[in-house]
Amino acid sequence: MSAAHKPLIGISCCTHQIGLHPFNIVGEKYILAVAQGSGGLPLLIPAIGEHLDTALLLDSLDGILFTGSPSNVEPHHYNGAPSIEGTLHDPKRDAITLPLIKAAVAQGIPVLGVCRGFQEMNVAFGGTLHQRLHEVGRYIEHRENKDDPVELQYGLSHQVHIEPGGLLFELSGRKTEQVNSVHTQGVDQLAPGLRPEATAPDGLIEAFSVSDAPNFALGVQWHPEWKVTENPFYLAIFKAFGDACRTRSVARRS
Repeated sequence: MSAAHKPLIGISCCTHQIGLHPFNIVGEKYILAVAQGSGGLPLLIPAIGEHLDTALLLDSLDGILFTGSPSNVEPHHYNGAPSIEGTLHDPKRDAITLPLIKAAVAQGIPVLGVCRGFQEMNVAFGGTLHQRLHEVGRYIEHRENKDDPVELQYGLSHQVHIEPGGLLFELSGRKTEQVNSVHTQGVDQLAPGLRPEATAPDGLIEAFSVSDAPNFALGVQWHPEWKVTENPFYLAIFKAFGDACRTRSVARRS
């Protein structure tokens, strides 16, 4: 497919201080997943607040991927208790992604949220989060072992039950799939208008879709971008997202 016919897919950036200077950064795995899994042309969306014309951005994009991140959504966005000392936050990212999610979905722009992006989607639509799942007392261990090699950290960790009749079931054709698990936070109260798509063995919601969205709008707690071309289930997610973005691209240019 030529670049001229590839959908333009935005990818949310994190902010990070490197040495003396602030940077906007995105993990390469997300960029490659958009290029290889979705067949899209990646465009990084910087978290620069009022300097970003979001209306113009949305008019220009065919889809948006909201990425994972080491940082967590600031809990005041969902009336949560203050985070424990040392928790990494990214308020500049929150300021861009939370309103951008709702605006994109409302305009029919395909949206895929991964890990933090999944949590952002729940918060943006009015849901809440568990900040530390391992302290709640009823969930399995969802965190990775940071001493393990990255291949093991992102390896398959647990099963998810896929809800019949949903988007994920349509993509997978299976009632269960194996996924990785690299997260500390998770859905507490699911936002109104979000439909559960998959749950972990402990009942934790691991995926949802936006019920009344005019286009593809899916969030997953796991990391399907990891070696996306080697995992058929992960690839199916990014391919479906890319197909929706291509359809929008054609419509937008006609």
